[in-house]
Amino acid sequence: MKVHFIAIAGSAMHNLALALHQKGYSITGSDDEITEPAKSRLEKAGIMPEKTGWYPEKITQDLNAVILGMHARADNPELVTALEKGVKVYSYPEYLYEQSKTKTRVVIGGSHGKTTITSMILHVLKSTGRAFDYMVGAQLEGFDTMVKLTADAPVMILEGDEYLTSPIDRRPKFHWYKPHVALLSGIAWDHINVFPTFENYVDQFRIFIDKIEPGGQLIYCNNDKVLKDLCEEGQVKAKRHPYTIPPHEIRDGKTYLTVGGELKEIELQIFGSHNLMNLEGARLVCEAIGVTAAEFYKAITTFKGAARRLELILRTSELVVYKDFAHSPSKLKATVEAVRNQYPKHELVACMELHTFSSLNETFLNEYAHSMDKADEAIVYFNPKTIEHKKLKPITPDMVKNAFKRNDLKIFTNSEELKKYLTGRGFTKSALLMMSSGTFDGIDLKKLAQEVCA
Repeated sequence: MKVHFIAIAGSAMHNLALALHQKGYSITGSDDEITEPAKSRLEKAGIMPEKTGWYPEKITQDLNAVILGMHARADNPELVTALEKGVKVYSYPEYLYEQSKTKTRVVIGGSHGKTTITSMILHVLKSTGRAFDYMVGAQLEGFDTMVKLTADAPVMILEGDEYLTSPIDRRPKFHWYKPHVALLSGIAWDHINVFPTFENYVDQFRIFIDKIEPGGQLIYCNNDKVLKDLCEEGQVKAKRHPYTIPPHEIRDGKTYLTVGGELKEIELQIFGSHNLMNLEGARLVCEAIGVTAAEFYKAITTFKGAARRLELILRTSELVVYKDFAHSPSKLKATVEAVRNQYPKHELVACMELHTFSSLNETFLNEYAHSMDKADEAIVYFNPKTIEHKKLKPITPDMVKNAFKRNDLKIFTNSEELKKYLTGRGFTKSALLMMSSGTFDGIDLKKLAQEVCA
């Protein structure tokens, strides 16, 4: 099989290219910019394009498929040539579906928790020695790539993103996957540049539910009222399995899951109500594909969490520092509350970066009201140049303070000033939580943690 990738260097795209290369396919690709880690990984596999740019001559009739990445534009010269020559063009999710047609497809969707739940399931399946294919939205510890495709694995675990499929297909990615087992973790309005109203956003999940294969199963979080109402609509044909927060205790900064039976309780390496709900959802998915409760609980005790999801950076007798991917209002609130509950006697300093299109939108900003109330000190960082780059209307510190509904909110618009404040502040019996889907404009969080406690 010969496959060509248009925009091969994207996070998802280069991982799919590596997975197909490992499967024995002949891979070529193009991109106008190739950065790390894609550059090194593609070079090591021997499928790195010789030079950057778009080259229509690479599109030949003997190609079995062209895979189009989101980074490419609709007028990309290679795409135009492929369409003119009649070479089959697939989007990323469409091609994953093609690769999984003969398998049991498990799709993890929802506005939050997708990567964590998918990671939990993959961890358990690997720990129990089962064969499986997968696609997950982050690089996980113990897994070489974000995508694995084989001929023999009977099941494929897919993280189901509701964002756009490709430059020429405006449907959400997860509409392609047609699951046999589906999980939805919650619905919180996001991607307002694509889904302009909350109702329109909810509709995408309704369509996803309708695409569950006949006789399939729908696992959903019962604590989310919008999701609960959606999943309990009369036209839903799938067998439904609601879940909630499982019984647990927090003792001396550690979370113990009450499981009953011979085990009675198990110590977890993760914490927070949202993570416990994620765990319960993952357990039900694993049960649906043949993993026993005993197997699940034994495996989950060694799960440390997905990268950048409440990831512990530093722990001393006086300070714990975590980083988290939280950026939307619901994720922000859940993460802050998780750290508050885990460390009730610590001073909690929560710092987040407004970085995404939605978070920097003047109208959407008001969705953040009270999302950081549980923190003793709340800090918000944003870069006006990022707003300018995204071609959005400017926002001001006063607008941010009013939106968060917190008068003592500290706001920074310069990353060096933020770093200077944190390193000079002084922390005693404290928890510092750094939250962003970006990088706080280049702040090395591990180095920052060391400097903060120096």
